[in-house]
Amino acid sequence: MEACMANNDPGLWCQIDRTDCSGRPALFLDRDGVIVADTRYVGRAESVQMIEGAASAIARCNRLGIPVVAVTNQAGIARGYYDWDGFRAVQAAISAALASAGAHLDAVLACAYHAEGSQPLRIADHYWRKPNPGMILTASKRMNIGLSQSWIIGDKAHDLAAGLAAGLAGGTVLTTDDQELRRATALASARFEVEKAANLASAIETLIGRGRLAQ
Repeated sequence: MEACMANNDPGLWCQIDRTDCSGRPALFLDRDGVIVADTRYVGRAESVQMIEGAASAIARCNRLGIPVVAVTNQAGIARGYYDWDGFRAVQAAISAALASAGAHLDAVLACAYHAEGSQPLRIADHYWRKPNPGMILTASKRMNIGLSQSWIIGDKAHDLAAGLAAGLAGGTVLTTDDQELRRATALASARFEVEKAANLASAIETLIGRGRLAQ
């Protein structure tokens, strides 16, 4: 397992457990609002609230051999609300909750850079920060993931925009916010499909049922 601030970079986190996916498509997931409840800047283990059905849905992907990669913006670190130790504690709590359902994440990548952050994390448009594709492309390179059939699930349009920029097949947005939904659906094209779902479990049920993550 690789678990570190990527390349000793103070604003990037990269934890990879599965290093060779043999060109298989992967499922990329935002974290807050998809796997755990978005309670605004989740920086303490005690704040972790797993979304119902998320762990079992991830476990289903694990059993099918589908690589599952979390890609998460962490502006709370840039703003000083918590640090990487807090992030590490949150991830440990998530990993424990997933493990209790027989699930795991194959990789976790995070970007703390933000335009309103404190130095040295005050960068407005870092390559890893969604909607930019850096986290997805880095995971693909290090894990040998086939991007053209991969999919992303997020609760914001910028999650899907990162998938589009990385060359994924499509994305599913989990939101009841009309503005976010309009922004997400506006990304749809002949080469990038956009779907909506109520939650991660429903989204994964649809993807697997339609064979979208099969090589």
